[in-house]
Amino acid sequence: MKIIATNRKAFHDYTMSENYTAGIELYGTEVKSARSGGVTLTGGYAAVENGEVFLHETNIAPYRCGNIFNRDPKRKRKLLLKKDEIRHLYSKVEQRGYTLIPIKFFFNDRGYAKVELALCKGKKLIDKRETLKRRAIERQDRIEAKRRRR
Repeated sequence: MKIIATNRKAFHDYTMSENYTAGIELYGTEVKSARSGGVTLTGGYAAVENGEVFLHETNIAPYRCGNIFNRDPKRKRKLLLKKDEIRHLYSKVEQRGYTLIPIKFFFNDRGYAKVELALCKGKKLIDKRETLKRRAIERQDRIEAKRRRR
């Protein structure tokens, strides 16, 4: 598995409950650009529309040798999921106020482009501060434990 891009900001802004791995429908120049690392997931989200899931606001840079075959970098892209998964996601997103956020973009062992989606709820400012405090305390504890071992 070759990880191309991760959405580190999503871990700060959202609490995640479930993860799903979905295939993504790409054109040739988009695949070449993604393999060279031209993917940005920050600000992206997925939405269920007419029984299909689409990825919005995810940037795949134009391939530099693609000329007329390049597509719009921020176009919506279809995600490939099973019907049961789509129904489950639709019910969660519509009823409980969850959001689908792309966490990771990668190529699997067989060479297919995949996106890992997370079912997320937005964090409030207080929650973000608590998370930062907890991480700082854990970091300090690790440093002290390392010093004691020496």
